[in-house]
Amino acid sequence: MSRVDTAWLRMERPTNPMMITGVMMFAEPMTLAQLRKVVQQRFLSYARFRQKPVIGATGAQWVEDGDFDLDWHVRLSGLPGKPGRASEKRALERFVSQLASSPLDSTKPLWQFHLVERYQGGSAVVVRIHHCYADGIALVQVLLSLTDTSREPSGKSRLDKAWLKQEAAPVARRVGAVDKYMKLGGKVLEQGMAMVQDPSLATLLAKEGGEIARELVTALALPDDPPSLLRGRLGVSKRVAWAEPLNLEEVKAVGRACGCTVNDVLMAAAAGALRGYMLERGENLDGMTLRATVPVNLRPLEHAKKLGNHFGLVFLELPVGEDNPLRRLERVADCMNQLKSSRQAIVAYGLLAALGLAPPQLQEVALEMFSRKASAVATNVPGPQQPLYMAGCAMRDIMFWVPQTGSIGLGLSILSYGGKVHFGLISDARLLPDPEGVIRRFGAEFEKLLYLALMGNWDDRLDAEAACALLDDAPVESETQA
Repeated sequence: MSRVDTAWLRMERPTNPMMITGVMMFAEPMTLAQLRKVVQQRFLSYARFRQKPVIGATGAQWVEDGDFDLDWHVRLSGLPGKPGRASEKRALERFVSQLASSPLDSTKPLWQFHLVERYQGGSAVVVRIHHCYADGIALVQVLLSLTDTSREPSGKSRLDKAWLKQEAAPVARRVGAVDKYMKLGGKVLEQGMAMVQDPSLATLLAKEGGEIARELVTALALPDDPPSLLRGRLGVSKRVAWAEPLNLEEVKAVGRACGCTVNDVLMAAAAGALRGYMLERGENLDGMTLRATVPVNLRPLEHAKKLGNHFGLVFLELPVGEDNPLRRLERVADCMNQLKSSRQAIVAYGLLAALGLAPPQLQEVALEMFSRKASAVATNVPGPQQPLYMAGCAMRDIMFWVPQTGSIGLGLSILSYGGKVHFGLISDARLLPDPEGVIRRFGAEFEKLLYLALMGNWDDRLDAEAACALLDDAPVESETQA
């Protein structure tokens, strides 16, 4: 097992199980036999999922499960309560919350599929996979490889052949070089470039070594996130909720009008939703800025099929103390632009690799130190926009949540699919027992940005203060409405 994968395996805590949890909702009923067939033929084509991680004296390794039982991994589940769209959604949220709070059995491969046969006229599948198998990007790709782009499955309709075509990003090539450095061991850092026989690699680190060192110092020097209701002693129960989806084209339009990215718009809306929730509960937010750790993919998407964890982390500022939606968006966009030119993700990746072999006591101290610098984990995965099918059933919606580490008790997840943007939240029940209080504000916060974007002459950059003053008369949903 790689150093980074080992680090994620060892991060498991009763308060924060290291599982990536996802839910896929289908328009038609799916049978257990159909799901078993898809898992058998496609999911288990990845040999890793027949293996379980075992920690030994020299580290962790993957071991074939000699007693592998598909019936334990693919299960049938039901939801209590009366039929009805709203009540069934609440019941599914409670079911996913229970699963997200329950660690997987360490004596078996660390994954499960739970089929809910009757859900809103169709069915739902809840998936749990331990983070040590792969990062969120890779596991979303794995789940999408179980789907087809037409109702009748065929080799040509497999999504893993139709979608995984993005080229390697420059950061992925840089991290490939850093990976090579890591394999050379600590002697490289101690004895310098003379040991490196690859001239291009030596040139790369000669150029970037100073920047990486500065990024490390900057990351270590970040102050802890300010005290708030989002921080505190964690419990062992999680709460999960997701919002009604947004129209992706409208989100893109706001981004174009404001000169920022789709991700900037969505994270600004999430910051606004958190602000409204915290204000309602009496929090003093004057001047407050919280941070979220954001995973950054460090490899081409087509390499995600190899599994493993290949991502770094950056600290994104969420200006919850800013009451002006446009200024909030500008601040999020400015922070994201600065992070794009930094080496923060590479530094975090290297630190995770080092922690994978560090003594448990040292790992615990380092994990706690970094988790105090943020109040949330936030991730955004751009999914496919064409309709998808699994076992002949049309996929209506898809959502997932990544685990939180150390003392962090809040996770924000954004995924786009089929022309819609899905926003989900997972929280520690002791800190934030009612995540729907945040979820219901997400759409309203986006509507504010959309309204303001439609008002202004963005070639001249409408003054944010004047524009937001008009919100008092704007026909936008109240923050307290669903």
